[in-house]
Order: sequence, then C-alpha cells, then structure tokens
Amino acid sequence: MKRSSKENNERHEPKVVVFGGGTGIFNLLRGLKFYTSNIVAIVTMMDSGGSSGRLRDEFGHLPPGDVRQALVALSPDDRSSLTLRQLFNHRFSKGQGLEGHSFGNLFLTALAEITGGADKAIVEAGKILGVRGKVYPVTLTNSNLVARLEDGSEIVGETNIDIRKEKPDLKIDYVYLDPRAYAYPEVLREIETADVIVLGPGDLFTSVIPNLLVDGIVDSINYSRAKKVYVCNLMTKHGESDNFAASDFVKEIKTYLENGKIDYVVLNGSSIPEKLVKRYEKEKAYPVKADVDEVKKLAKNVIARSIATAGTLLRHDSGKIARIIIDISTR
Repeated sequence: MKRSSKENNERHEPKVVVFGGGTGIFNLLRGLKFYTSNIVAIVTMMDSGGSSGRLRDEFGHLPPGDVRQALVALSPDDRSSLTLRQLFNHRFSKGQGLEGHSFGNLFLTALAEITGGADKAIVEAGKILGVRGKVYPVTLTNSNLVARLEDGSEIVGETNIDIRKEKPDLKIDYVYLDPRAYAYPEVLREIETADVIVLGPGDLFTSVIPNLLVDGIVDSINYSRAKKVYVCNLMTKHGESDNFAASDFVKEIKTYLENGKIDYVVLNGSSIPEKLVKRYEKEKAYPVKADVDEVKKLAKNVIARSIATAGTLLRHDSGKIARIIIDISTR
C-alpha cells in the first residue's frame, strides 16, 4: 500500500525527546515546534515550592508547574490559541487561597482529580491546548529531591536546593530521590524510537539530573540509538554550579550515564552583555566559561555558537537552539 504524502512528511520528521524543566525546556520546545511535530517533552516532577508545591502538599498530585510550561510552549502560536495560552499562564495576584497560583496549575490539578492521575490530566490538557507533540511526566512517583552537601549534611526539596538559603557556599556532592522513583512506562517507549535525546538546558541538579535518577531512564538512554545532546547553561547558579565551566557541567552529567556517552555538547560561544553580567552578579551568578578544548575531551562534537538572547533577562534563544538540534538530527 502506498503512503500518502502526509504520511511521508510525518515519517521524515525527526523525533526529538527533550528532558528538563523550568524555563530551559520551555525555550527549547517553543523553538522546536516550528521544525517538527515529533516532539516528546519529558518533564522533571520534583518541584516543591510556590504554586506547584502548595498544590502538591494539599492534593497529593505531582507538581504541575513545569508540565504547564511545556504544554504552553508546544501550543500553537496562532491567534486562535492566544487566549488559552494566556489563561494557562495567568497568575492570580490576590484572593484568599488563590494568590500566587497560576490558572494552569489549578486546571491541571483539577483534571488530575477528575481523571484519576497526573498523566491522564496532561493528555487532556494537551488536547485542549492543541499541542504540537507530546508531554509526559518522567515518573508518577511522588518523590522528593535530596541534595547531599560536601560536609555530609542534606537539603530536602527541589525548591530548598534551588534557592539554597541553607549553607549556600558548600558544594553539592550528589542528589538522590526519596522515595525511589520509577520511570513512567510511556517515557521508556518514546526513548526507544528517538532520533535525538536532549538533556537541558536547565538547572543542573534540580532540572536535568533528577530525570537521570529515575529508575529505567539511564538504561533506556544508553540502549537508545539516538544521538545524545547536552545543552549547557548560560550562567552558573549560586549554591548549585558556582565556578563551573562548561566542562564541569558535562563531567557531572556524564557521571550519571552508565557509559558516559554524550555525542554533542551545545554551549554559548559568545560574550554576554556587561549590563546583564552586572545584574546577575547580584545573585552570585556568572557566565559559564566556554572551555571548548576541555569539553572536546568529553564529547565527540562540540558546538559553540551564539545561542543567547538578551532582554531584561538572559535566556537561550529558542530559534537558535532548535535549529541546532534539528541540524544534529540530520547528520
């Protein structure tokens, strides 16, 4: 039987599986949707603060915030979907019990109550938003992220690790999940057929690595024939990656992959405007040094280009990093 032209087009679209959370995964997904509909976003489910943390504590469901961002990123950019995207991102600024919550977080929590699970809620929300691709939680286990510091003390909760008010000058030795978490089965099936697997961009210990701690994920990545790509952060983060160069990020990621294989590392090879550097210095965050020669010792291919966009905040440029990932998929 002959394939239709539509089937042929879909068949040639690269399948990109992206792991992460926060603004990092949001920016990459927002760019990728213009190149392929064969996108699978696998979202970190460890948030313990803000609106997500409150809803997690009150209802016992997985924290919805990073999932909401992924769904919004993959929703269409046409005018017909504008109101829906705005609605999902709307955050209440007042109201007893509502202040600080986003509508999308409340909506996903309500859907989880109605459908009987976060995974089903995500599917239904994706249908409503008309997302281009798929969004999955990396695990359905309601687990906490724990950081072991260099003095042996521990910090419990993704938000506490992220903000690091406690002992912020001590290095993180490693992070682990409590209780042990198991991969959502659909995620493992998607990894098997991926053309490209992308780790990052995102906070190292709280957005990217937690996915690799979930049972089944590392084995699936290692056995996959997909090209493995790590997109490095633009800035260091106080309490998490102080004084890290790009090679330090890569070394840390490689310790969690059993065979240490990373095919491509994408990093920012351009300077960051001085006014932004000064702004981030107040947070004790600094540009990640692009030590390309050191990174080349750790990965087969290194792509160092201008991948940042500078507005009032420094972010990865959605279009630039998406084009790089799609180019890698065709090599």
